[in-house]
Amino acid sequence: MAQVNPYLMFDGKCEEAFTFYQSVFGGEIPFMGRYKDAPPMEGHAPISEEEGQKIMHVSLPISKETILMGSDTLAAYGHSTVVGNNFSISINGDSKEEADKLFNGLSAGGQVKMLMTQTFWGAYFGMFTDKFGIEWMVNFDVK
Repeated sequence: MAQVNPYLMFDGKCEEAFTFYQSVFGGEIPFMGRYKDAPPMEGHAPISEEEGQKIMHVSLPISKETILMGSDTLAAYGHSTVVGNNFSISINGDSKEEADKLFNGLSAGGQVKMLMTQTFWGAYFGMFTDKFGIEWMVNFDVK
């Protein structure tokens, strides 16, 4: 069955927030990637050096069942942080088929932001806002 995790968005404070969360929950941060380390996004101008230092993705396991995840938003990509709407529900499927089923079912009547696709970081991933205004991310970690 799919694993559900909170995904938090920040306006340049992601690294600071996750350092704080780590001090409270303990544990190790297995990955903290920056936008400068990602390939250029098609259709967008190159990002500034300052925006390149922002966090593209971070994860912090806080229990056996839950991983707290997050990133900074980038104005260059047309994103902004709105307090109160600065989180998503991230679902990790057990298979590509399950990820497609969850994506197609939950996105019905909503607005797709990114179709399910193979990503440069090795996952099969997509994003959408459901018909109730809830932000979702669906992921399958390809082995």
